Amino acid sequence: MKKKIIAAIFDLDGVLTRTAAQHAKAWKQLFDAYNERRKSEGEQPFEDFSIEQDYPKYIDGIPRYDGIRNFLRSRNIELSEGNDSDKPSELTISGLGNKKNEFFLKVIEEEGVEVFEKNIEQIKKWKSEGIKTAVISSSKNCKQILEVTGIEDLFEVRVDGVVSQERNIKGKPEPDIFLEAARELEVSPKDSMIVEDAIAGVQAGKVGGFGLVVGIVNGASKIELLDNGADVAVENLTQVKLK
Repeated sequence: MKKKIIAAIFDLDGVLTRTAAQHAKAWKQLFDAYNERRKSEGEQPFEDFSIEQDYPKYIDGIPRYDGIRNFLRSRNIELSEGNDSDKPSELTISGLGNKKNEFFLKVIEEEGVEVFEKNIEQIKKWKSEGIKTAVISSSKNCKQILEVTGIEDLFEVRVDGVVSQERNIKGKPEPDIFLEAARELEVSPKDSMIVEDAIAGVQAGKVGGFGLVVGIVNGASKIELLDNGADVAVENLTQVKLK
């Protein structure tokens, strides 16, 4: 698909790095541990968290605490909100979120972080051709992941979970995080491309009025991405032609 595009905004997990699967693993560990705790305390257990079904539907691409609310709501469970300083052992939305982060950091420490080489090479090519670049992520670990993988310098702008909290930016499927990246790049959304692998991400790109919404077939299928707002769905970025 060919359009006049002067800027590209990339999601981190599942587009640049292979961390989406590691996030999913950490979420599974979190909710399984919470379920076991409920059983041990005499509470009704809930249907186990499914990486295949629950992760793309309730979690993928969405800010951490929102993801917890979404999943617990699907199981008719309510917890108090708590706050960011809650210990990982506390049974609050924030406490569970902080526990999930512990699990995730342990997973990447054990497994390392891989990048999608073809996507990174294509981004380097576009950047050499003058395309402006930004990276977005709902994760508060975004900067650390970029540094670990050595791709931080590929992006002029970063809007992640830390920045979103500081600026009170709404998470996906709202388009705000992409619009903020476009604003920082000083480009119009209609002249910009977003690249996402999550359903919530392509929905956000569509609502935000971006010139081209590219879905990367990863956790979600090609049909799911196209049905939820992607203009095109590809296996990797070498299949996207901008000129």
